Amino acid sequence: MALIALHLFLGLIFQETQWGSKSGMAMAAYHSPCKLVHRAADCNWKQLSFIPVDLPAGTEELFLDSNTIQTLCNASLLQYRALQTLSLCENRLELIEPGTFLSSRELRILSLAGNSLFTNYSVTAAALQFLPALRQLDLSGNQLNEDMVATLIRNLSTLESLSVARNVIMRLDDSVFKSLTQLQELDLQSNYLYEIEAGTFEGLWRLQRLNLAYNHIPCIVEFDLTQLRVLNASNNFIEWFLAAENDAVFQLDTLDLSHNRLLFFPLLPRQSKLYSLLLMDNKISFYGNLSNNTSSLETTVLLFLMDGNVTNVTTLSLWEEVFLSNISSLSFLDISQNQLWYLPDGFLGRMPSLAHLKLDQNCLESLHVQESEPLGSLTSLDLSQNRLSDLQLHPGSGGILPNLIWFNLSANSLRGLPAKIFTHTKKITTVDLSYNQIDLCPQQANTDGAGYPVCIDFRNITSLQNLYLAGCDLKMVASHAFSGTSLTLLDLSNNQRALTRGLGPLQDIALTLQVLFLRNTSLSVAQIDLDFSDFRRLVKLDLSENSLAIFPKSLSGLALHTLDLRRNCLSTLPQDAVQKQLGKSLHVIYLSQNTYDCCKLEWWDILHGLGTVHIADRSQVTCNYSSSILNATRLSGSILHSCRWMTVDKALLYLLLALLPCLTLLVAFAVLFLTFKQQLLQMVKRRYRESGSY
Repeated sequence: MALIALHLFLGLIFQETQWGSKSGMAMAAYHSPCKLVHRAADCNWKQLSFIPVDLPAGTEELFLDSNTIQTLCNASLLQYRALQTLSLCENRLELIEPGTFLSSRELRILSLAGNSLFTNYSVTAAALQFLPALRQLDLSGNQLNEDMVATLIRNLSTLESLSVARNVIMRLDDSVFKSLTQLQELDLQSNYLYEIEAGTFEGLWRLQRLNLAYNHIPCIVEFDLTQLRVLNASNNFIEWFLAAENDAVFQLDTLDLSHNRLLFFPLLPRQSKLYSLLLMDNKISFYGNLSNNTSSLETTVLLFLMDGNVTNVTTLSLWEEVFLSNISSLSFLDISQNQLWYLPDGFLGRMPSLAHLKLDQNCLESLHVQESEPLGSLTSLDLSQNRLSDLQLHPGSGGILPNLIWFNLSANSLRGLPAKIFTHTKKITTVDLSYNQIDLCPQQANTDGAGYPVCIDFRNITSLQNLYLAGCDLKMVASHAFSGTSLTLLDLSNNQRALTRGLGPLQDIALTLQVLFLRNTSLSVAQIDLDFSDFRRLVKLDLSENSLAIFPKSLSGLALHTLDLRRNCLSTLPQDAVQKQLGKSLHVIYLSQNTYDCCKLEWWDILHGLGTVHIADRSQVTCNYSSSILNATRLSGSILHSCRWMTVDKALLYLLLALLPCLTLLVAFAVLFLTFKQQLLQMVKRRYRESGSY
């Protein structure tokens, strides 16, 4: 009776829900393995070979990804008339029978990615034509060629988003997408596209996002998709990008041509709204300097554009191509990993809205920013991994780079920076000068600011928070070299002379530092004073690759989260350090490549016992035992037993060893005495008995 009452109670509850009141479904009879959330059914990863038949009739979203369904029969979705979203990705789907969607007139989103629809694509196409409300279709990963795709989408004029990525499409013409007049997004990435005929996208007036990445496209010429907002043509074999030479206004705001073979800066539309231009990893260079030594014929190229029987010839000047493009609206420009060895005069001045500029990994030897190129909007500038030895920034009316926040000059050949470069950079927070041969200004540095100073002055840059000076071959850092800053991160790694007198030069920023990298700075507790007690906010500290033979005691009271002690000369860690504040706050520690004593690993057990510290290189931690190097995580019982004997008080051990033979002799003497007592007494009496005189 109790069980019957429970069923009646549950039935009443379901009748009160939206599912029960509006759909009239008997939810108490539901036995499907799917998970129901409101009007959505999650049937992913359920090893289903068919569509469940006992789901609520009012189901609007049905997810059947990663199952084993091979066929959708005419009756598969008959009872689900309210269905709006159907996902069958990563099944074994080969066939959708023509009448499958007759009852699914409301279906808007259909995902069929990762199946084998190429086997019966014509039959499946007949089924898709009965979806008058379909807006989004995913056919990616179905081994479809261009003819199969054209057949499948022929009658889907309502589509707004189509993905045919990861198929075997090789070429496109104007017949493939001509019926998709409402299409806004098209994904063609990861196919084998090598040819796109003129007019292929001509009828797609609403198309805004086009993805052509990871194909084999050799060039894009006469680009005229004025309505397009995002074009991704990365990871192709593109050598030329030429927009149509007309005065039409292009809506393009993002153009990705990275990872191609571009030889020249792309010829962009004359009137555009381009916001982001990505040109990373190409072969771009500028050729303007050639005009001084060669004839005009040798510095121009003729482009033959063939369209059927019509051939157009375009003449392009090698050093003027960038000035034919409209880049005035650019905010983000990535031209890293190219072959730039100079920038044309006025190039940066053509981008007054530029906020982010990446020129890293090129061949730049010098860079001169003129007064006519104030770059007032620039917030991040990356010039790292070039050959820069000459950097000149001429201040305009607003100063040099007034809004710059992030500045990377690492891995160049700089020996200094322009005088007063940071005078007007009131917002600068991050500077990276790593791997340049520079030096910091002493306390009494000159302040005339003429030409290139012999040192770089970071003092009183109040906004500066992150400073990277690794591998700069710094001489001994002077006192107060960082005074007036609010540094939270400082990297002095690979500067072996920087802190020869200890941590004194860092005292001005001890109260603000949170991250400190001192890797390979020749630190040794025996030689210098390593007192970290004032660095109360420090949470990450790198002391690796030094000569520390003793653990700095001052670290015990810090609340470090990450500590790197690799490649030092430590034989042990103090137990009190592990048990005090340091052990309680640590999250990650690096310990390998030290000379730990296998018989002094009590701290190791304590560290493991905490349960809150992750030893990131645990499997690489070794210790020394009798001239052997052993893994600290796999010490045998015999070695631990031997260590216990070795840790006994040596004086007591020697005393015991000396007493043992003494006790043996004493016992032997006692035994002999007791054995021969009678004979000995008689012998003594005979020898010493004499007559007494009276």
